[in-house]
Amino acid sequence: MNRLAGVTSPYLLQHADNPVDWWPWEAGAFEEARRRGVPVFLSVGYSACHWCHVMAHESFEDVETAAYLNEHFVSVKVDREERPDVDAVYMEAVQAATGQGGWPMSVFMTPDQEPFYFGTYFPPEPRHGMPSFAQVLEGVHTAWTGRRDEVAEVAAKITRDLAGRQLSTGDGGAPTEETQALALLQLTRDIDPASGWFKGDTKFPPSMVIEFLLRHHARTDSVAALEMAEGLCGAMARSSLYDQVGGGFHRYVLTPPGGGTLVPHFEKMLYDNALLCRVYAHLWRVTGSDLARRVALETADFMVRELRTGEGGFASALDADSADPATGEHAEGAYYVWTPAQLREVLGEADGALAAAYFGVTEEGTFEHGASVLQLPQEGPVVDGARMAGIRERLLSARAGRPAPGRDDKVVAAWNGLAIAALAECGAYFERPDLIERATEAADLLVRVHFDAAAGRARLDRTSKDGRSGAHAGVLEDYGDVAEGFLALAAVTGEGVWLEFAGLLTDLILDRFTAPDGTLYDTAHDAEQLIRRPQDPTDNAAPSGWTAAAGALLSYAAHTGSQAHRTAAERALGVVHALGPRAPRFIGHGLAVAEALIDGPREVAVVGHPEDPATAALHRTALLGTAPGAVVAVGRAPSADAGAPEFPLLHERTLVRDLPTAYVCRHFVCARPTTDLVELAGQLGTVQT
Repeated sequence: MNRLAGVTSPYLLQHADNPVDWWPWEAGAFEEARRRGVPVFLSVGYSACHWCHVMAHESFEDVETAAYLNEHFVSVKVDREERPDVDAVYMEAVQAATGQGGWPMSVFMTPDQEPFYFGTYFPPEPRHGMPSFAQVLEGVHTAWTGRRDEVAEVAAKITRDLAGRQLSTGDGGAPTEETQALALLQLTRDIDPASGWFKGDTKFPPSMVIEFLLRHHARTDSVAALEMAEGLCGAMARSSLYDQVGGGFHRYVLTPPGGGTLVPHFEKMLYDNALLCRVYAHLWRVTGSDLARRVALETADFMVRELRTGEGGFASALDADSADPATGEHAEGAYYVWTPAQLREVLGEADGALAAAYFGVTEEGTFEHGASVLQLPQEGPVVDGARMAGIRERLLSARAGRPAPGRDDKVVAAWNGLAIAALAECGAYFERPDLIERATEAADLLVRVHFDAAAGRARLDRTSKDGRSGAHAGVLEDYGDVAEGFLALAAVTGEGVWLEFAGLLTDLILDRFTAPDGTLYDTAHDAEQLIRRPQDPTDNAAPSGWTAAAGALLSYAAHTGSQAHRTAAERALGVVHALGPRAPRFIGHGLAVAEALIDGPREVAVVGHPEDPATAALHRTALLGTAPGAVVAVGRAPSADAGAPEFPLLHERTLVRDLPTAYVCRHFVCARPTTDLVELAGQLGTVQT
């Protein structure tokens, strides 16, 4: 019997009609394997994963394959986005055993959850040196039935090796100015100055590294850091990584053999788009770049238009695949690619020819079957901005008539936290109150549906769907990223309740995720016990839970003066001191948080009547300050009538000459209170007004 029908994960629901007798990850699955005396087959994937869909179609929908699985295994399906802890533990085993990893992830294990054989995608027949999935199943079954003691010994050794691994975060203390300078130096060696990209054929968006570069420039005035950030942002925005028609970014791009047009992997992830939306907004804040402004706003609008759910949260992803409008067959990228004829059909001859030249659409095609991905070639024509905006709008309208990629409607707490921060700041910077409203609605959903603040059992749930919380507890990245989103929303709206919620989350980080030596774990101490408690400080596609928590702890400490939170942040950032100079591309968020630590971060309090335009002007200037990680509080000046302020930073802050006033402090020293916008801007670094 397939047991996936009642789950909340859209990825698992895609497999609810498979002939495979799937179980979700739960104790009953392993009890059943133990009762039957069979191994467990674990398959881990996610809804936007192209090869996950391929293997599902080839093997899990095949009646004969399913019958063999059902007879000889207990099969467990896991959504890696819903259970990142399970994914992390067994991916570590896969990588240790095979030297590589990826999804779909295929693991065979004992009923005690001890793994003994690993892989990723297996084809339906032998191919390119890979065994077929049927051969793998038969081989595992033969080993299990004929050499079970040997299998058990291998599984136990693998489990011992995993459990015995020790994470070294170095003993050099918190990161220093030298740490940051050495990280920048290493990045300059990794960059290709001709293209603006980092070296390598597979190019993922390095959003967190760019944030570090922008913060490092703000603190040190490093020209090299700013030039690298501008080059990376420009390269991404002009390439096929960016959706030139609808805004938003795809997952990554590949350099074809022999060079040529970069080809995207077309899935769109919420975390990528939230991080990139924010970093382009920050680039605009430093440089005033029109391109950065356009990309930030188009990405924000994409998230609201295509990822926002009916409950006010944001869906996890859009699939890479969709039905080809010409053939009806599912193909990767079909929704996004164009031929010259399709452009002419929508735009007419003149605008169609212009769009083909502008976006690099050729008769031969730069993708598959004569179609082209859209990009902005360096040698493209110079055209009127308003005309191109109109062309984009018409293409977007026409594209909406194509079969759309599938959407994973699962709301992931961590990634919604990233989206809340990005939308709140974009709304403030670009005077788009609608974006602030969307951020507030998503935050409200997280509080109502994901957060249980009951005494003694307070926790944040990882996911929800259709307004119903999933069964799985949040991991460290959920607590860190949601706290970060709430802190950004508090700064933009001046509503202290979001600071209070951030405080509850950071307190839980200290209580449930932090070891006595200050190291952090990805799961709470009272979470389900796996064969290893996952712990990974490196930043990959999104901030690690470790560095996300460090950033939230540091910002909350700056708001409240809590020494416990600051000490925890400093201890957590020891990993940046160890990894930053050697592997800066894998600790980008940690490096960005370290810039804030070294700079202070600065604490900005703006007091004044909320209806006074001068208060709003000071508040906006504070938000546009480039000082790394500065925290901002705004509200009425304290008075006997008004009661205690919502933000601790506003305590005892009075008006100067009865005018709205700003206070900037760091390292226990405050600058002169000011009512002047230019003086405030100077206290916070260069701003774009």
